[in-house]
Amino acid sequence: MDLFVQLSVIVVVTLLLAALMHFLRQPLIIGYILAGIIAGPYLLDIAGSEILSVFSHVGVALLLFIVGLGLSPSVIRDVGKVSVITGVGQVVFTSVIGFVICLALGFSSIEAIFIAVALTFSSTIIIMKLLSDKREAESLYGRIAIGFLIVQDIIAIVILMAVSTKASGNSVPLILTAAKGLGLIALAVAAGAVLPYLTKFIAKSQEFLLLFSLGWCLALSAMFFYAGFSIEIGALLAGITLSISPLRVEIGAKMRPLRDFFIVIFFILLGSQMQFTHIQTFMPEIIILSLFILIGNPLIVMLLMGIMGYTKRNGFLAGLTVAQISEFSLILIALGVNVGYLKAELLSLVTAVGLITIAGSTYLILYANKIYPVISRFLSVFERKGKKVEEKNGKGKLHDVILFGCDRMGHEFMEAFRRIGKKPLVIDYNPDVVKGLAKKGIDCIYGDANDSEFLGSLKIANAKMVASTIPHFETNLLLLTEVKRMNPKCIVIAMAHRIDDAMELYKKGASYVILPHFLSGHHVALMIKRFGMEPRNFKTEKEKHIAHLLHKKKLGHEHPLHEK
Repeated sequence: MDLFVQLSVIVVVTLLLAALMHFLRQPLIIGYILAGIIAGPYLLDIAGSEILSVFSHVGVALLLFIVGLGLSPSVIRDVGKVSVITGVGQVVFTSVIGFVICLALGFSSIEAIFIAVALTFSSTIIIMKLLSDKREAESLYGRIAIGFLIVQDIIAIVILMAVSTKASGNSVPLILTAAKGLGLIALAVAAGAVLPYLTKFIAKSQEFLLLFSLGWCLALSAMFFYAGFSIEIGALLAGITLSISPLRVEIGAKMRPLRDFFIVIFFILLGSQMQFTHIQTFMPEIIILSLFILIGNPLIVMLLMGIMGYTKRNGFLAGLTVAQISEFSLILIALGVNVGYLKAELLSLVTAVGLITIAGSTYLILYANKIYPVISRFLSVFERKGKKVEEKNGKGKLHDVILFGCDRMGHEFMEAFRRIGKKPLVIDYNPDVVKGLAKKGIDCIYGDANDSEFLGSLKIANAKMVASTIPHFETNLLLLTEVKRMNPKCIVIAMAHRIDDAMELYKKGASYVILPHFLSGHHVALMIKRFGMEPRNFKTEKEKHIAHLLHKKKLGHEHPLHEK
C-alpha cells in the first residue's frame, strides 16, 4: 500500500479510537495503543514499517528534548541524589524479588533472571507524556520520577550492551562504546556554554529558531545512536544543554506540536508490535507478574523515598510511575530469544504483562489525586517522622491568613497581606520555595493541599482567610470542603481556569474565585474605558507596568516557582 495512504488510514483509525476514548473519559494513550494493535496484524501490518519506525524515534527524541529543557543543572543537583538511590534501589529490589517469584512459578534460572530484570524497567516515554499532560513534570515528585526513570534507562542500556557483547564473545565494543559516550557528553556540555548566546542571535528569526532547535535535538540523538547509545540519552542531553537559555520556554512551545504528532506514531507502533500468541498458556503467570508490577514496584519506591525523608504523598505519586514495564523490557526479552537464552513464547508473556501494566498504570497516574485521599491513612508506614525539609515557624503559631502556593500570583497576595499588616502562613509542596521563604523569615510549611490529614493538622479554625493559587480544580475543591468543615465563616479565595469549575467552587462556598484569563481581560477593558484612545495615558501605564515588572524580576519572581 502506498505510504501516504497507509499513514492516512492509520491517522483516521487513531482519530476514531481517540474520539471513543475521549467520549468514554479514558486516557487517549490507550486509544493510540489499540489503534496500533488494530492497524498492526489485523489491518495494515505496520509493525515492520521503517518509515513509521523513524517517525516514532523522532517523537521519542522530541519528547525527551522538551523534558531536558526543564532539567536545568540546579534541578539535577537538587533531585540527583534521590533519583540515583531510588532508581538503582528499585532495579535491585525488583530484580531480586522478581527472580524469586519467577522461580516459584516454575521458570528456569536463566529465564527467571531475564524476566526479573525486564520487569524492573519502566516506560520513560509514557510517564513523561502523562506527567506533561497533567502539568506535573515540574513538581517535586515529577522531577524525582523523571530522574530515576533516566537512571533506569541508563542501566537498561548497559545491560542490553552487556548481553549483546556476551553473545558475541567480545568485550572490546562495550569499552569503546562507553568511551565514545563519555566523549560525546563532554562535547555536549562544552557546547552548552555557548548555546545560550547563540540562541539569542538565532531568535531574531522564529523559523530559524525552530529549525535550529530541531536540528540540535536530532543531531545529538543521532551522534549518541552511532556511538552505541540510545537516541533517548542524546535527545535528553540536547534539551539539558539548552535549559539555561533564556529562550527555553519559547523553544519548548514551538516544539510541542511536532512532539504531539510524532509521539502518537510511537504509541501506535508500540501497539502494532504487541504479540498475543501463547497468552492462554501463561495466563496465571501473566496475572501474578502484572500484579507484582502494579503493586510491588510502587511499594518499593515508596519505601525508599520514605527512608530518605520524603512525604508519603510524594512517595505514592512517584511510585505509580514505575507501575508498568517499558519498551526496553520487550527488547531485552527479544534479545534473549535471538541469542538462544529464552524460548520464543516468553516474549508473548512479557508483551501481555506490558499491555496490562501500561493500561493499569496510566489510569492510576491520571487519577492519583483522587485515589490518594482514600488510601492515605494506610500509607503512613512509608513516611518517616520529623521534618521533611527546612521550615520556618511550624504549625504551632496562630495565623489569620493561610496561603497555599507561592508562585507569581502568590507573591502578589503576599504584598497585599503586607500592606494590611498581616503575616500569612505559606503552604507549599516545593522544597525550593519553602527554603527560599524560610531564608526571608516568612512563616512557611512544606505540605500538600491534597492531603486531608495534613489540612487537619493546620489551625484552620483560627484563620480568617484561606487563599489558594493552586490551579487544579480537584485540589481547590478538597481544600474548600475541608476549610468550610473546620471553619464555616472563613473567607476562602480559590483559583479556576474554567467557568464551570468556578461555578462549582462558588456552590461549595468559595468567597471569590480567580479566573486569571478573565481577570486580565477585565483589567485591560477597564484601562480602555478609562484611557480611551489617548496614547499618553497608555504610555504612562506602560512605564508603571515596566517598573513593576523590573521590581518583581529583581525580587526573583520572573518565573513561577512551581506548577502544582
